[in-house]
Amino acid sequence: MEWLGTIKEAIKYMEDNLTEIQSPEEVADHVHMSSMYLQKGFQIMTGYTLGEYMRNRKMYLSAMELATWKEKVIDIALKYGYETPESFSKAFSRFHGCTPREIAANKALIKAFHPLTVTLLIQGGDKMEYSVEKMNSFKVIGFARDFSGETSMREIPRFWEEILVAYGLKVMRGEEPSNDIEKAFAMNRVGEYGVCIENLGAPGTFRYVIAGKYMGGDVPEGMEVFEVPETLWVKFKCIGAIPDALQSMTRQIWTEWLPGNREYELDGDISIEWYSPIGIPSDADYRTGIWLPVKKA
Repeated sequence: MEWLGTIKEAIKYMEDNLTEIQSPEEVADHVHMSSMYLQKGFQIMTGYTLGEYMRNRKMYLSAMELATWKEKVIDIALKYGYETPESFSKAFSRFHGCTPREIAANKALIKAFHPLTVTLLIQGGDKMEYSVEKMNSFKVIGFARDFSGETSMREIPRFWEEILVAYGLKVMRGEEPSNDIEKAFAMNRVGEYGVCIENLGAPGTFRYVIAGKYMGGDVPEGMEVFEVPETLWVKFKCIGAIPDALQSMTRQIWTEWLPGNREYELDGDISIEWYSPIGIPSDADYRTGIWLPVKKA
């Protein structure tokens, strides 16, 4: 299914099954797409995570039922997946700014959240600089952590800061490594890749690795080695200070290139950010890249 059609079908499926869906992974399974890709693309295109969209729709529909049919709070809470009236009322008040009882008495207090309608103006996708190439498998070494699609956009930058402060500053200043981790950091150029891998952590998460190409040797405690499979990659080139340039390119990929491309479609459960080892990330001419596994449509 082409990308825009996938997003529309995901929205339709959520609307048709709002009270039955247990997790965003169910939506991804329905549209036959990696949960990691669907959640990232959906958030970029709509501004909401899949979980946020479903929660907001539930809060709106539950308010309409309370105000229109005067259902009991406990019945509404159970219908929309909350185990207790207290947990439902807390989420309800956070969304609407008032209690279920107040909504039942005054419909005008309801905060509206209607189904999304996704349309796109495709422009500029053919001008993006990218290449498509087959690559053999290779190994990366680095620091891995599992993230939720709901919070990854704000938590991954903190992960980078944590690792660079703890292990990378001395290496980047050109100082001699003083322990095994710093040696591995320097030898394997850790920080050249940011690798997202699905299906390794707990359900609803993906694994993110701050990595470099593994050159062999011992793997220090606290670091891990992963194999990137042989596949066909589309490699998008980006020039500019990060994170702004990389974020802009990411948005272009998901809102312009994917919807406008008829030759390739996403294939796999891994993606890679490439960071040039040459240059300063804050410079206007700094080079980065985004690699996505694809297959012929």
